[in-house]
Amino acid sequence: MGPKRFILEYWRLILLLVFVSVALVALFIPGGIMADDSYVDDESIDDNPTNLEYGLGLDGGTRISAPVVGMVAEDIETDATDEEEGSVDRERLTEIESALYEELDLDTGNASVDHDDSGNVHAEVFTDEVTEEEFAAVLSDETGHEVDPDDDVRDGVSDQTRAQMVDTIGSMINEAGLSGGDTYESEQVGGEHYVVTEVPDMDPDELRELLSDRGIVEVVAYYPDDDGQANQTVLEGDDIATVDPPEPSERGSGYDVPVEVDSNAAPDFQEDLNDLGFTDEGQQMCSLEPDGDTVDFDHSDEQYCLLTVVDGEPIDAHSMGPELGNNMNQGEWASDPSFQMGAQNQQQAQGLSVSLQAGAMPAPLDFSEEQTYSLSPALADQFKLYSLLIGGLSVLTVSGMVFLRYRDVRVATPMILTAMAEVVILLGFAALIRMPLDLSHVAGFIAVVGTGVDDLIIIADEVMDEGDVSSQRVFESRFRKAFWIIGAAAATTIIAMSPLAVMSLGDLQGFAIITILGVLIGVLITRPAYGDILQRLMTDK
Repeated sequence: MGPKRFILEYWRLILLLVFVSVALVALFIPGGIMADDSYVDDESIDDNPTNLEYGLGLDGGTRISAPVVGMVAEDIETDATDEEEGSVDRERLTEIESALYEELDLDTGNASVDHDDSGNVHAEVFTDEVTEEEFAAVLSDETGHEVDPDDDVRDGVSDQTRAQMVDTIGSMINEAGLSGGDTYESEQVGGEHYVVTEVPDMDPDELRELLSDRGIVEVVAYYPDDDGQANQTVLEGDDIATVDPPEPSERGSGYDVPVEVDSNAAPDFQEDLNDLGFTDEGQQMCSLEPDGDTVDFDHSDEQYCLLTVVDGEPIDAHSMGPELGNNMNQGEWASDPSFQMGAQNQQQAQGLSVSLQAGAMPAPLDFSEEQTYSLSPALADQFKLYSLLIGGLSVLTVSGMVFLRYRDVRVATPMILTAMAEVVILLGFAALIRMPLDLSHVAGFIAVVGTGVDDLIIIADEVMDEGDVSSQRVFESRFRKAFWIIGAAAATTIIAMSPLAVMSLGDLQGFAIITILGVLIGVLITRPAYGDILQRLMTDK
């Protein structure tokens, strides 16, 4: 038999072997076929010989669900939208946003005016210190269109902001090196939306502290004027293009975070510092001292300080150095816009680095309505052991029943091996996409073993039900009939599980996803391969 004919004859079995081989590589080779293997290190290999990641139920950790603080007015009428051209005037939206900050006396990051893909404008404030009436009044005055606080304003935030919250928190978790963490939206009964964050091996207080920091980073110029000392924000976190790891400061104490400013923001930053005097008489004119985690502003002489401010709190102050100041004064710095942001200790520097890389959370979370689930790592290890024991017991039980039913190793052995291959492929897929496995996924794997063997039994019974199957034509006819039955059952399972897989229903979602994937792998790969194996063993071919 030539190679071409061999492939044509055994392509289903070859496909199964290819999928199993790829799954084994994904499972056991560190960084084998993953897009990013930077998280793999010697310690993680010692703790976990596979590339599988575990969720809260199998690794311990915390899940916090909380709504987003804010109120939103959607589809508001403004003169910023040109319906004929289908465009939106961004400068006009910025003017409306500035009016909200000024009239409502809001802190940085607590208001947003934006539009969706259809050009519909929405305005949001992210604080509970403003009433709906005050919010609506400012919008009415600024837009020239009546905004009713009862009909046009609601609690919560826009879908756009919620999606940005999920993306930012996810980036924050990744930048902080918290492997296996996950963030997603969940809609509660009654229509309220929650942002759910899961992080393995972290207690509730640590996770709550992480989520409490919005990561709004600013560089504020603190300089003398006619009234004493003044503040002016000269750079925001969004203006930072790249961030390098923190390093000990050359000033002798504290830490520095090297950053590169976006080329579009660099000229304005340079011009502001030149205009405020930082690059000439203000060089090395800052003597503010640390006071715990903040800065002591008790001084009698003039100060030219660049303050690193995170979430409204100054964490460090430093002078303009001669080299940086001279480059800015001569207008050369903007062509290579890099400098260092300061922090008093390594923890602050690491938090600053994470905030700059992940970006600022657009709104705070309301922890007064949080829902918390926490599991200790010791108990999670027990669950992991019990899951392994239950999985092995289910395999042994199914194997015993299959052998009792057929008493023919030609039928039973391929059936068990095929069912196990299905689980290996699923585990390899989970390792490949770095899906954190939880107890719900374990339940899904057990269900996949049960339904998979059910389907294989249907194939075996249908093929052997009417006696002799030595003829290939008779075997194929009976196999097709059996495959229609299991195909219809698979379609029913997928339809039934699909709502659970797409809706944010917690653990039920993981169970549904694994079950659907198992059914698809079974119908498309393992069931046809089992048919090929059975045909070679039972017919004269």
